[in-house]
Amino acid sequence: MIAGTFGLFQFLMPFIGWVFVHELVSFINVLTKFTPWISLFLLLYLGINMIREKDEEGDGTVKRIGSRELIVQGIATSIDALSVGFTISGYNVYMALVSGLIIGVTTFVLCMLALNAGHLIKGKLGVKETTIGGIILIIIGIKVFLDGVVL
Repeated sequence: MIAGTFGLFQFLMPFIGWVFVHELVSFINVLTKFTPWISLFLLLYLGINMIREKDEEGDGTVKRIGSRELIVQGIATSIDALSVGFTISGYNVYMALVSGLIIGVTTFVLCMLALNAGHLIKGKLGVKETTIGGIILIIIGIKVFLDGVVL
């Protein structure tokens, strides 16, 4: 479900960006200015929540993420892919779909590999895995923000 959600949003965002270029040109200038800020705040929020997350039962059970939280994470981690859609605006609709599909499938495969690797190293790092995940989301948010502000 996690890999599928992330793959889906990584597929959709470039295509949505492409549609914006072709259908909503004036909206792009406004959206482009706020994309780094939106990414930063969403990823900071998610990262901080992951770091603060407590294992309430204390029995080592895996906390399940809800659908809403998963969708927010999918959007937050793929919002920078929206700008890819802006850069592929010269493509026809089929090439835009193929590009999005390649990005989505690649994301799905990498997420599956990362999830499997996470299961293998679970508990072996000496720190709570959600803390590492939260730090990674914060770093991604800062990177997306800095890359977007520089543009």
